[in-house]
Amino acid sequence: MRSIAPLFPAVCIGSLLSTAALADEGLWVYTKGADTLPEGRVEAKLSSISRLDKNSGDYAFHDIRPEIEYGLTDSLTISAEALVFHHDYAVDDPELNPMFETQGGEGERFKDTQFGGYELSMKYNLLSTYKDALGFSVGLGYEKREKYRLDGADIDQDSFVLAFYTQKNFLDDTLMLAVTPKIEFERRKSPGVLEEEIALDFSAGIAYRFAPQWFVGLDFRHQSDYLNPQEEGEFNPELDRSSFDLSDFRVGSRHQYGNYFGPTLHYAAKEWWVTAGVLWQVRGGGSKFSFSRDGRNWDEHERMHVGLSFAYEI
Repeated sequence: MRSIAPLFPAVCIGSLLSTAALADEGLWVYTKGADTLPEGRVEAKLSSISRLDKNSGDYAFHDIRPEIEYGLTDSLTISAEALVFHHDYAVDDPELNPMFETQGGEGERFKDTQFGGYELSMKYNLLSTYKDALGFSVGLGYEKREKYRLDGADIDQDSFVLAFYTQKNFLDDTLMLAVTPKIEFERRKSPGVLEEEIALDFSAGIAYRFAPQWFVGLDFRHQSDYLNPQEEGEFNPELDRSSFDLSDFRVGSRHQYGNYFGPTLHYAAKEWWVTAGVLWQVRGGGSKFSFSRDGRNWDEHERMHVGLSFAYEI
C-alpha cells in the first residue's frame, strides 16, 4: 500500500489532458458494475486493499492483486489475477487468533510478503446498462489459495464464486447505482483442520459524476461466513456445519459477519482509470466462538479498509 499510494496524486494531475472514459470502470472498492470490456480489449489492473486494525495492538494486511482482463466478446470478459499478501502485525490479546499464535505470542511480531494464490473468472453481460432498463451480468470464478488471509499461514483452499452484477444509471449517466451479491463455496485444509464454508458477500454503491470524468461515491459491503470447522475429525456440537456436496447441501451456523461503509473517488481518462476509497466497519458480530466486542467483529474483520485500484487499457 505504501509503495502505491504516492502515485495517486501524480496520476490525477496527468489526467487533466484526457477526455474519454473506459468501459467496465471500477467506481467503488467492493461494488462492481454490470459492464464488460468490448471485444478484443485488454485491461491491466493493479488493486490493493489494506485491512487495518483489529482493536488489539496493531494489525495491517495488504491484499495486492495484479490482474489482466480480456474482452472475449462484447458480452463476455475473462480475467486472471495473482494474489500477493503482505502481513505486518503484533496483536496483544491472546484470544485474538490465529494472529496471536502465528506471531509467536505476547510481544512478538509477524511480518512477511507472500504469494497467496490466484483467481480465474468470467463475467457475462445479459442486459446492457445503456440499452435496457437495468444492466445485469453473471460472474463465475475459481480461486486457489496457498496462504490464509488473516495470518499468512499455509493452507490448501479451493473456492468457487457465483456473482450477480446489477447496475442502473440516471440523469444521463451522471448518477450510477450498482448492487453486487456474491456467494462463495470454500473448502479449506490446514494441519488437523478441514473447513467447508459458505460465504455471503453483498455490496452496493452509488456514484455521482460531479465534473468531467470525476465521480464521488459511497460503498457498502456485508460479508459473513457460515461454517463449523472440523478439527482432528471432530465438529463443534454447538454449531451446524455447512456442506455444498450435491447430495448433502446445507448452510451451517453463521460464525461471523461484518458491515462496512465509506466514500470513494474515481477518475477515468482516455486509456486508464483510478479509484480510491476508505470503508469503516460500522457493525459486526458472530457466534459465541467468534472474537466480537462492542458491536464489531475482530477475528475475521478489521476496523478500516483502504482501497486503491489503477487500470490501464493495453
